[in-house]
Amino acid sequence: MIFHQYIWLVNTLRRYKKMTLDELSQRWVDDEVADGNPLSRSSFNRHRDAILDMFGIVIECDAQDGYRYYIYNPEVLDDDTMERWMLSTLTVGGVLSDGLSVQERIILEDVPAGEEFLQTIIRAIKTNKIITIGYRRFGADSYEKTVAPYALKLFHQRWYLLAFTGRHFATYSLDRMTTVTLTDETFKMPDDFSPQAYFSEYFGVLTDETPMAHVVVRAYGRTPDYLRTLPLHRSQREVASTDTYADFSFDIRPTADFIGTLLSHGDGLEVLQPQDLRQRFLQQVDALRARYQ
Repeated sequence: MIFHQYIWLVNTLRRYKKMTLDELSQRWVDDEVADGNPLSRSSFNRHRDAILDMFGIVIECDAQDGYRYYIYNPEVLDDDTMERWMLSTLTVGGVLSDGLSVQERIILEDVPAGEEFLQTIIRAIKTNKIITIGYRRFGADSYEKTVAPYALKLFHQRWYLLAFTGRHFATYSLDRMTTVTLTDETFKMPDDFSPQAYFSEYFGVLTDETPMAHVVVRAYGRTPDYLRTLPLHRSQREVASTDTYADFSFDIRPTADFIGTLLSHGDGLEVLQPQDLRQRFLQQVDALRARYQ
């Protein structure tokens, strides 16, 4: 995927600060970024333009220092922006340059279909352009929808688009898209709208009318360590701890995404409160038991 090459260039220049095109090309070959083929000047210039367009990262050439290339605005990599988030997400998604030359020995989870639409959607987000998508829900017929793309989110190895339909917000999975077409029509996202804030009360991508709740769970065995090292939500707090268990609280809307993740811990986790959520878990356990009888 072409994104791999963009990420490689950014990460390599971040690591080595300044490099000539020949030095970049040699490392490009060593890391087998493009099946061992060298990095041509024309490809490099196209990638520079794409990196600027997608991530806002300016790659300049210092003619007074041996025509070495460097990142002109490294502060962009530390800003809390969509571009930095996208760069970080794609990097974590398995395109670190160190892994390219030993890819057969690094096993990653596959991201389903839909990656081919990423560049078009990112361009639409950056230019505030309306898009028309072909979409097929599971168990339903295909249809077309014209939407304003607000944000992208990666969750459980699937890309999701948060969009405004003209009446309400909707989330679309890229692996269920059949087409994505950029239109000439523009939109204006409200100045006070924050995608991070929109998802802040949820875990995952489901954003229904589930009311807020103060959820307390008890984790047993090694489950507390998993929750400590990888918190499920920014509101997670450890509120009690013993030799045999630890209690964690969340202020969250407990949607199906959150419930499914809690259930994935099996008997290593128990919901203590609220009672209606605990009862819902009991029903899930009873349904699972009935399936095996």
